[in-house]
Amino acid sequence: MALTEERRDNQRATSKAARLLEATGAAAAVGTLALGVVGTLPGHPHFEVGRTIFGNIADWLVAVFYVGLAAFLWLTFHLFARRAASWGQGRPDRRTGRRRERVTLLREALSMKTVMRDRRAGLMHSLIYYGFLVLFLGTVTLEIDHLLPASLKFLHGGFYQGYSAVLDAASLAFLAGLALAVVGRYLAPMRRLRSKTRPEDALILGVLAVIGITGLLTEAARIALAGRPDFEVWSFVGHPLSALFEQQSVGGWHRFFWVSHAAAFALFLVALPTTKLRHMVTSPADMFLSPRERARGAMRELPNLMEAEDIETIGASVAADLTWKQIFDADACTVCGRCTSVCPANLTGKPLDPREMVLKTGAAAASAAGVSPPVSSPTTLEGAGSLFEAIGPDEVFACTTCRACDEICPVNIEIVDRILDMRRHLTLMESEFPAELGKAFVAMENQSNPWGLSPQARADWVSEVGFEVPVLGENGKTTAEYLWFVGCAGAYDDRNTAVSVALARLLHEAGVDFAILGTREMCSGDPARRAGAELVFQQLALGNIETFNELGVTKIITQCAHCFNTIGAEYKGFGGDYEVVHHSQLLAELLRQGRLRRPVGADGAPKKITYHDACYLGRHNDVYLAPREVVGASGGRVVEMGRHGTRALCCGAGGGRFWMEEKTGKKVNVERAEEALAVEADEIAVACPFCFVMLDDGVKELGREDTPVRDIAMILADGLDVLDGPPGAG
Repeated sequence: MALTEERRDNQRATSKAARLLEATGAAAAVGTLALGVVGTLPGHPHFEVGRTIFGNIADWLVAVFYVGLAAFLWLTFHLFARRAASWGQGRPDRRTGRRRERVTLLREALSMKTVMRDRRAGLMHSLIYYGFLVLFLGTVTLEIDHLLPASLKFLHGGFYQGYSAVLDAASLAFLAGLALAVVGRYLAPMRRLRSKTRPEDALILGVLAVIGITGLLTEAARIALAGRPDFEVWSFVGHPLSALFEQQSVGGWHRFFWVSHAAAFALFLVALPTTKLRHMVTSPADMFLSPRERARGAMRELPNLMEAEDIETIGASVAADLTWKQIFDADACTVCGRCTSVCPANLTGKPLDPREMVLKTGAAAASAAGVSPPVSSPTTLEGAGSLFEAIGPDEVFACTTCRACDEICPVNIEIVDRILDMRRHLTLMESEFPAELGKAFVAMENQSNPWGLSPQARADWVSEVGFEVPVLGENGKTTAEYLWFVGCAGAYDDRNTAVSVALARLLHEAGVDFAILGTREMCSGDPARRAGAELVFQQLALGNIETFNELGVTKIITQCAHCFNTIGAEYKGFGGDYEVVHHSQLLAELLRQGRLRRPVGADGAPKKITYHDACYLGRHNDVYLAPREVVGASGGRVVEMGRHGTRALCCGAGGGRFWMEEKTGKKVNVERAEEALAVEADEIAVACPFCFVMLDDGVKELGREDTPVRDIAMILADGLDVLDGPPGAG
């Protein structure tokens, strides 16, 4: 019932937005007509250095211009209002507060900062955007001067000459940007653009080109009509072009180009809300709306499924199951394909295309609302708003949830969220998921770990440590500064138990007050939630939270990036608010405090080590420097792979993919292993147990057992040296 009421509130809000747009359109139309009337009033003197507004244009044609402009402005706002009604069919998603962050993002959008991350596309867009903006402001300036009384007019003399030069320069920049767009779209297109080129692209570029070219030709004809006065040389494009016109026919050409220019602008006003050109408006708005209360690494919250009684559906199967923001995202999409260009699934031949996910969900929403899709498509949807009419389960489950697509999107579209919402529906409502996941789900539900091993064996690894590892709540250990959440991989996987042993040594020798849960620890639930099994996740999460609270836990260490993200970002939605630190962060801090140090090797020649960024540590939680600090402190010299940091390629294990067979295309872990080996490092460092397994398997599959893959804790523990003195003395 609560969700239904929230949905009604959301629909009322978007309906209000639609009415506001309609009202704005009406006001713009009335205002334009008023400007036309005011412009007919007397008081327009002639200046020796200046221009006559609407010179050579008949009064009736001027009247048609203002009436037509008013009508087309109203139509533009009306069509945007219809799209606003489409956004209203989605679920609520609160996007208020955090004003300073929103203003910053809006400023970045309006200044093209995010688009400039791709220099080629950024240059092209900037030339078009800034050129168009200056030309538009120039037109507004001209109209303001036209309406002012004679004593206040300013567009004459030296100001007019400078104004003319600026507008001609803007025209050249605008047309140069369009030329680059034509080259990039048709003559030398990138793969990500070639696959999505549509007739509307030619229409948009054509309309903009006509606006730019007819603007210059209208200026040139006007200068020729005035006898090519010397002061017009400041129009350094229009003045030379004016020599092309013969005096006896220039009046007709001037009117023709003027009408063509106005008609092209009217067509632009229609294309703005009905084609992907709308992103001129929606993209900056989308960036302004992108800050949210939910943590970056957290999925969209669901109520407690073990208590809820009025839930009709879970996840997303139709457009109305998406949030209004997800529907709006589709209208903000620039169709640039940057998301697709970095998607590990797409790069290795899987059916997933992040851009298509956005556009297909947007098309479903548009079909249900009876408006045009985000991008013209030869495929027509039936109109029921079904997401799975155009999207297959194989696409949904190919995602590794690495967030590379979200990270690179220049307008902050949230792509992963919609994929995970569809996974939830397929898994929980349709029981349609890869067969291999079924085994992991059952194992997590019955054995509290996806390996399906006995919970009693969860602490067997401590026998290899060489000292007693305290268990919280046992043998008198009632408190500890940190609970070390070892995780399933650290407890059961043969390769990762070595990481647990190394980390135990580091924590012990640095004097950290820690304890583990032993057999009471359960899987954090990450594989279940990311694969869509929300009920299994909630059972595990609530069980862990109950244990944490019973034992008075406030600080938690994890060595698994997925546990780090899940406990730190996801548990908050169920009342589990803890200070969670990844082992890379804690080790880096201990090194800075002087509680741990790694002396330089005897030969003085540090090993070359390349570090692989874990997605759930980096892009999900912005932890990039700490692991590199640890590697550097170990005596190694960090050498970066081609794709690293925010652009790092996923290992292929996220989103539950670790438990699924990779049957299509190239293996993601092999692709990443090849990149790691290409830098010719002595060792490959990781900071996540899943990355450890995936990269180690990839390296071995390539026959390169000579290049070891190890966790940063193992590397640091190799030459561990603890300073003398009590813990924390440094």
